[in-house]
Amino acid sequence: YVCSTWGNNHFKTFDGDVFYFPGMCEYNFVSDCQEAYKEFSVHIQRALNSNGHPEIQYILVKIKDMTVLLKPNLAVVEGRIVKTPYYASGVLIESDKIYTKIYAKLGMVLMWNQQDALMVELDNKFNNRTCGLCGDYNGIQIYNEFINGDTSYNSITYGNMQKISKPTARCDDPDETKALPSCNEHRDECQRLLTSPAFADCRLRLNLEMYIQACMQDKCACNGKEDSFCLCSTISEYSRQCSHAGGHPGEWRTEKFC
Repeated sequence: YVCSTWGNNHFKTFDGDVFYFPGMCEYNFVSDCQEAYKEFSVHIQRALNSNGHPEIQYILVKIKDMTVLLKPNLAVVEGRIVKTPYYASGVLIESDKIYTKIYAKLGMVLMWNQQDALMVELDNKFNNRTCGLCGDYNGIQIYNEFINGDTSYNSITYGNMQKISKPTARCDDPDETKALPSCNEHRDECQRLLTSPAFADCRLRLNLEMYIQACMQDKCACNGKEDSFCLCSTISEYSRQCSHAGGHPGEWRTEKFC
């Protein structure tokens, strides 16, 4: 029931596909697409921070007729800044030093670490009803996201299709011919990190291979730069998802690591 995005432009759909999409425009992350009247929509926009790493600049959430804009340490409802916790018409916004969370009575929970990682959990009444980077939530991987009828898309094409067209926005679509090169080095290191004793309670709850692949891609993309973003963002996501699935990750951060 969870869709997420984190780190170096990784996305995981409700149906469990993990893909890479480096777009810097505003995109439909997830919306209710069944009826003409949308019950909710979540748009995101990334930008590169001062270290050259992608971070989520803002999240635009519409729930029924309420509009919420989230930026780091800032929540704006219907155009005015609000103090959290904030509650109105079935929507609760909470924030602490790390996370901003939105709970909506219609069946959605949104959690953002105010940097790179966003997670949206949806009630299963929205099965087969969503569109956007999170996919259609039909329980079947690939279908209707990367294969639709007789057409198949790579992840960059699929991502570009989710762009919100704004007459004033100037941003280029990522090149569809440059899907992520395969990366086979670093497997041992990534596997060692993700199967450390701290994650013993996570092994049976999550698809480990998918996070090993994301970790390998991060290491390749960072070209030997050993900053924490390269390693820690995917391990943090693994830890978050494990907790979310009812697991109890141990202490894996140390003074020297992450």
